[in-house]
Amino acid sequence: MIIEHHNSIAIITQEKTSLKEFSTKFSVLYERFKEDDIVLNLKDISVGSLDLLVSISKQHRLLNHSFVVVTTQLNQDDFEDDFIIVPTLQEAKDFIEMDLLSRDLGI
Repeated sequence: MIIEHHNSIAIITQEKTSLKEFSTKFSVLYERFKEDDIVLNLKDISVGSLDLLVSISKQHRLLNHSFVVVTTQLNQDDFEDDFIIVPTLQEAKDFIEMDLLSRDLGI
């Protein structure tokens, strides 16, 4: 797991772990990122479930912060609108920027 901070954005990248291992580690470390907008950069989702990440995402969005998953292995259409999936890190950053603007405007 690689962790980077850019302003108020935490980018957490899956390395050589399964999705299940990554999700478990992330849930343990989540308190450290609670006040940040979060980008999860997933490299391999072949083994495991996204259920834990979906649950954390919902909780995080209730705290009025962004939670974005970056992967080319999933399609946004297969998930609810509040679980955001994009194919690139740049799109994740763009989404967070738009989300911040929406929050600032009270939308």
